[in-house]
Amino acid sequence: MNQDYIQPNPWSIIEEDFDQDRVKSSESLFSIGNGAMGQRANFEESYSGPSFQGSYIGGVYYPDKTRVGWWKNGYPEYFAKVINAPNWIGIDVEIDGTPLDLTTCTHIKNFKRELNMKEGWYQRNFVATTPNNIEIAVVATRFLSLSHDEVGAIKFEITPLNSDAKIVFKPYVDAGITNEDSNWDDKFWNTTNIESDKNRAFIESHTMKTHFNVCTFMQAHLVYGDTLKDTPDSLNEKKLSIGFEFHQNVKKGEKVSFVKFGGYTVDRNHDADKLTQAAHDALDQVSSLGYDGLMEEQKKAWAQIWEMSDITIEGDVKAQQGIRFNIFQLNQTYTGTDSRLNIGPKGFTGEKYGGSTYWDTEAYCLPFYMATKNQEVARKLLKYRYNHLEKAIENAEKLGFKNGAALYPMVTMNGEECHNEWEITFEEIHRNGAIAYAIYNYTKYTQDHSYIPEMGLEVLIGIARFWQQRVNWSEHRKKYVMLGVTGPNEYENNVNNNWYTNYLAKWCLEYALEQLEDVRQNYPKDYKRVLEKTKLGNDETGLWKKVAAHMYFPYSEEHGVYLQQDGFLDKDLVRVADLDKKERPINQHWSWDRILRSPYIKQADTLQGFYFFEDHFTEQELEKHFDFYEPFTVHESSLSPCVHSVQAAKLGRMEQAYTFYLRTSRLDLDDYNKEVEEGLHITSMAGTWMSIVEGFGGMRVRDGKLCFSPKIPEQWDRYSFKINFRDRVLKVTVAQNGATFTIDEGESLEILVNGESIILN
Repeated sequence: MNQDYIQPNPWSIIEEDFDQDRVKSSESLFSIGNGAMGQRANFEESYSGPSFQGSYIGGVYYPDKTRVGWWKNGYPEYFAKVINAPNWIGIDVEIDGTPLDLTTCTHIKNFKRELNMKEGWYQRNFVATTPNNIEIAVVATRFLSLSHDEVGAIKFEITPLNSDAKIVFKPYVDAGITNEDSNWDDKFWNTTNIESDKNRAFIESHTMKTHFNVCTFMQAHLVYGDTLKDTPDSLNEKKLSIGFEFHQNVKKGEKVSFVKFGGYTVDRNHDADKLTQAAHDALDQVSSLGYDGLMEEQKKAWAQIWEMSDITIEGDVKAQQGIRFNIFQLNQTYTGTDSRLNIGPKGFTGEKYGGSTYWDTEAYCLPFYMATKNQEVARKLLKYRYNHLEKAIENAEKLGFKNGAALYPMVTMNGEECHNEWEITFEEIHRNGAIAYAIYNYTKYTQDHSYIPEMGLEVLIGIARFWQQRVNWSEHRKKYVMLGVTGPNEYENNVNNNWYTNYLAKWCLEYALEQLEDVRQNYPKDYKRVLEKTKLGNDETGLWKKVAAHMYFPYSEEHGVYLQQDGFLDKDLVRVADLDKKERPINQHWSWDRILRSPYIKQADTLQGFYFFEDHFTEQELEKHFDFYEPFTVHESSLSPCVHSVQAAKLGRMEQAYTFYLRTSRLDLDDYNKEVEEGLHITSMAGTWMSIVEGFGGMRVRDGKLCFSPKIPEQWDRYSFKINFRDRVLKVTVAQNGATFTIDEGESLEILVNGESIILN
């Protein structure tokens, strides 16, 4: 834990007292989104202190040209980045001619931020004394509509406390924005048109290179007493921005309210030459509802989300707050309504990692969306990868692979690899296996057998072809080996025979063969179509069988464990517990050379394989590997604590499982890795859900049946969650004295609880 200022609360994230040193951190923590767009919790009014400005539009990106010291063949030419979009939230405020700016106010008290997760809104309250000695109370509330996902709303309320005051609101939209993360400080946007219509303003612009056309828009009005003022007093139009001024004389103790609607229309959803009209239409819809009506819709939309996805924890407020924060951010990032979108590691909360799609989606996020939405949402995530298959084949061709071999990208926006670190781009190829595993996981959970013959089989063939070409025969070992890879543990680069990667490759080959046979028998038309399209023959599948049967796995007889890679035992095996705490996290204190030579593991690697393929190993084997590898794991990846929590719970080590759960659920709230100001760790938040449902709840699908082995930390009185399983909604409640299972919706269902069959009606 590196910060502890968020107040414990079961339904809200609350910060009290203003501290400039934590503004950037709070801008991340209080971020809001609606699946189509999102923004950091930047102040609406002017703020001259340190800030990380960020508003983002789903699917809109810029190809920032790769910048490296030494170009290598095969490098992606660019790093696709979700870019800072034109700013629509701005409302400059003047109090008797003096700008409101919290850095220049002479006194600030009663400062409070609240992110209300139950109802989906963000609010700031404070009392400030301006440099001209006028004391004002401010309440600023903001939300991004789930039901009208092109629109957000702001209500900015000011009450002069010690004197009358002339208050001027200056709402604006601004296309003159920059990105925090840019390789060359390129100009990302080109503004093409600025116009206004009464109290509405519009800026049309497009991204450079990718030419996404966007209209950024706003509408504003002022309310004082019984008077609504929707005609601005003046217009401020500049080269890259447009704004209005609303003037109001306000008496001491009386409140003036300023309401602003704003957002984006994008040519992904509208004709490029009709974006301003689409913005008018969106504003017409929300104007008919008004701010209060739109807020009521927001509350109802979030109530519907929570009805299915909430996890309740009694007896531990910080644990409760943590899981709800994770679930809330996941639902803000991806709603499942648009199959062209995916889940970036930072979501809409920052620019690190480019905001693009990683293997995190398949490995960590898919189970959450399968169980808390419906199978169509999960299927869209798989369809996203099918739609990018041709690009995956092109990616492999660039590296010298042939015959339809597919290498899915480590980072992507459109299917093309755009990650520019060689040890990741060229070597962290285990991501390919996560795609195949997601197909397996989806089919096992939903029993939707149509995806594989329709789309998935082509993906599995491309992946199998890649693995078969990526290995080579070792005469020394009389086995197939895989050289020069990076496993999930990115603190080891360019190693030979990473066990997890080798095991995943073997499994992918076998699974592709198994599904080929299944489709041949049960879907002959699809089988014929796929074979004709892929030109797959028996010679090739025979080679797959040979590679899978003779794959090499490094193993230590001395320790009785599979080795993370060939050279792991050559390291100085000093455990994490013996490290100087002042040197943690090591990625912020050590050179990369020192890290690579160390035994320290960033996240589950060999144990990631034991997580995916739990049924392939005994509990005793898991325990032995857990005891060997966890002491060397520094958990400096957001994806690490959740896997270890699930496995500790399976081993009955509840105190350890609980500790890992707190770390994953409060990773950002407590800033464990000292980096939250860069944005939240969205994809790992799905791992928090796994920690409870798969860890403490022990949920698995085995032999087509839903199974549970429920446990509960001693710190909790009870917890509950819901699962959407094959059109049934199952509620699970676990207390210190036992567990109950009920069907909330759907037909009866047989489940297994600790190995015993139970029929739920």
